[in-house]
Amino acid sequence: MRDLLANPAWQEEDLGIPLPDSTHACSVCLPTWESVIGYEEGREKITRRMRTGYPRFFRHPTVERLFDNARSEVASEGEEILILPTRISVQRAHRWLERQAETAVRITSYNGLQALVFPAKAKSMADAYWRFSGEVVSSRQAQDFIDGNLREGSKSHLLSRAIAKFNGGDPEHTFIFSSGIAAGLAALRALPGLREGKKTLQLEFPYVDTLKIQDRFGHGVVYLNEASGESFDEALQRIRAGEFAGVFTEIPSNPLLRTIDLPRVAEACQFSNTPLVLDDSATGPLNVEVLPFADILTSSLTKWISGTGDVMAGSATVRADSALAETLLESISADAAECAPLYISDAEVLLSNIKDYKQRNAAVNENAVKLVNFLKDHPAIARIWHPSITQTANYDKIRRPNGGYGGLFSIALGNPKKTPKVYDSLRLSKGPSFGTPFTLVCPYTLLAHYHELDWTEDCGVPTNLLRISVGIEPIETLIHAFSEALAS
Repeated sequence: MRDLLANPAWQEEDLGIPLPDSTHACSVCLPTWESVIGYEEGREKITRRMRTGYPRFFRHPTVERLFDNARSEVASEGEEILILPTRISVQRAHRWLERQAETAVRITSYNGLQALVFPAKAKSMADAYWRFSGEVVSSRQAQDFIDGNLREGSKSHLLSRAIAKFNGGDPEHTFIFSSGIAAGLAALRALPGLREGKKTLQLEFPYVDTLKIQDRFGHGVVYLNEASGESFDEALQRIRAGEFAGVFTEIPSNPLLRTIDLPRVAEACQFSNTPLVLDDSATGPLNVEVLPFADILTSSLTKWISGTGDVMAGSATVRADSALAETLLESISADAAECAPLYISDAEVLLSNIKDYKQRNAAVNENAVKLVNFLKDHPAIARIWHPSITQTANYDKIRRPNGGYGGLFSIALGNPKKTPKVYDSLRLSKGPSFGTPFTLVCPYTLLAHYHELDWTEDCGVPTNLLRISVGIEPIETLIHAFSEALAS
């Protein structure tokens, strides 16, 4: 992935930090403000230069080659296809696509794989299922299929043991998925109240797809942008009344890194036996201890836990003493095994990557606090969001004794119009995702909410917000890079 990095401030040979395997990279560099806008608007001069991207949004070239091969054999003129990892996932996609696109869809076999065939006019809706379900075919799985070496078996049980050690769960209650959003969707599907037609409740401004899966795959979502004050008190009353199928929130939220008063929310959920679904992806399970409050804890293993950017995966852990454990386990275990399993080759890569997670986490925590402390006093910075200075009292309630505040933070400049120039001037890697060993900067609001910027502004998320995922470079390198860019 070296050729995709924009003016990296360090080199692999300098620090001994491995870069992601470019063959299976999970992200892409968008080095200028104009390239970000060009990507969001689908400008050909930008998209044609992209070799890869985040796999749920931008199909990997190897996966696209698998689709092309299948399309030539099983589709007719004017038809498109969608290949998913299992028969169950294809059947679910079939029902969803027929309902959403209001068109006929058929399932067919392609050399042992299951594929959906549908009219080309429904392609955008099929792509939405790929993105929002996270039930994807990985680039390693696609390559092995093309080469005739598709592997059987699973090593997810080994990952379950490792993740349970990090989050304090039971390995038998910890399940591995092909992506973090697939784990979140499995948690949603498991909620008993969903079968009663109840809506879910989202607390705090969330990662974009967390909100969208509740809306697209549930019965709608009630959204509380900021969990404080009278609105928060009212939400707690509605939870205690049993109004919701489940309550979702991130600890802390992304990109504003706010932390709810988790003990109060958990007490309300337990009172009405309403499932509480927490996600710890923003800081990672070594920094926060939230499973004791959750009925289901989800994590994107793609980010801090993998720490390399070359594999995608997710996990869902059911708290052993949850009153709903038996019901939740039955549904989530089935989804992990039959709908969105992690391919064995991806599991092997992840098992290798997590070996140094503790060391990376400690280095990232230290770097982030130092960089935040530098930037919060800089005259060009109007606001900064990080658990060390944002709702810290709430965060400290669930911070592990040896945990830190994580490597993710966001900033807004005093003069928002200067943000594009600062972004262009930063001699750091730039693009979506987070958790890589190198620092990664992105104009988060543009990338995640380009077509709903008025709404995000109303939610208190600035259009020109920059989100920073801190890496393990020398802190002097990072401070110099921001000093130089802000001086421009």
